[in-house]
Amino acid sequence: MRMLISFAALFLSVILLQLSSGSLGPLDALSGFALGFSTQEIGILGSAHFLGFFIGCWWAPRLMGSVGHARAFAAFTASGAIALIAHMLIIDSTAWAVMRIASGMCVAGCYTVIEAWLQAKVTNETRGRAMGVYRGVDMGASLAAQLVISVLEPASYVSYNILAIVCCAALLPLTLTTAKQPETPTSPRLRPRLAFERSPLAAVGVIVAALSSASFRMVGPIYGQEVGLSTAQIAWFLAAFVLGGAMAQYPVGWLADKFDRRWVLIWLSAAAMLSCGITVLSTGFGTFGIMVTAALFGLTTFPIYSVAAAHAHDFADSSERVELSAALMFYFAVGAIAAPFTASALIEAYGPAALFAMISVGHGLLIIFGLARMRARSTPAARTRYVYAPRTSFVIGRLLGRSRERD
Repeated sequence: MRMLISFAALFLSVILLQLSSGSLGPLDALSGFALGFSTQEIGILGSAHFLGFFIGCWWAPRLMGSVGHARAFAAFTASGAIALIAHMLIIDSTAWAVMRIASGMCVAGCYTVIEAWLQAKVTNETRGRAMGVYRGVDMGASLAAQLVISVLEPASYVSYNILAIVCCAALLPLTLTTAKQPETPTSPRLRPRLAFERSPLAAVGVIVAALSSASFRMVGPIYGQEVGLSTAQIAWFLAAFVLGGAMAQYPVGWLADKFDRRWVLIWLSAAAMLSCGITVLSTGFGTFGIMVTAALFGLTTFPIYSVAAAHAHDFADSSERVELSAALMFYFAVGAIAAPFTASALIEAYGPAALFAMISVGHGLLIIFGLARMRARSTPAARTRYVYAPRTSFVIGRLLGRSRERD
């Protein structure tokens, strides 16, 4: 209990940040649809978010080194709040894309500060419990953020103001805490080549994971509109995806620790292709069928990033864990930048089913590449633990590094 109290300010900031930033993506998609934006313009908004996310991941550790944790957090939160408020002042897709870059920077920057602060406060005795609560809080808030969409009117000044207020509220727990600011950690070197050197399959796997999650979360509302879902139903559609991903973590982690992780990746991708097909066909099964298939889609695609990361760390030594985690996040960000725009262009050209066709092709290529890599080399005898890896910042590896080591 004492541990939870000591981290309460950090966890409360995570909840408020997720509720504001996690709701913005689907709200922008629905608002853009209502305002007459083209499908491709809505896709660009999702890509712009991840471009800002990438910039924030790179810049945040450097800003912390210059002004400290609390001021860096305040600066990133302010950029997110300004972007939210500005939405209904300028109704233009290009201006909204710039705002989404700012909101993406806010998300990455704030998570970097929170995780750096958390890393400085945990001990070997509290690390496991602290990370368990952190992952639970982050996932729970992400799930709640999707449901918030059901009560927010698209293209409404009030809706964006509410999210801006919640974003500003995320400032209060950290800025009012009496805890001493930790020393600023050195930022990990960004070495994208390291991921391919340790495991080409893992690098490709995280790109495919980005293809699935980024396109679904940013362009999924367009799919929902196209197949006739209401705003409230779209909220549950997105929440079902997150819930399915959360439910998959323990059983997939057990499989990844017991069997060859390459086979786990291959079978997850095969299951993802099957779930894509079922999701497309489920439009004839009514709303309940669509929700179930969205949960199945999350169940099969959400864990792929963590399994790929675990496989990469099997080939790395302890000194490389932080930089390897940052390299994998780099490839995830690259895939996430490209995915929403590509998906929206395909939907505009070929219809809503093209979203899941694109994702299926990505997983099919991952299966082929995985089988080829199994012929290239064997898996190491000594393996790291499977750890659920949040896709939040380049410094997450510092929090997870020791969790991967076996006694």
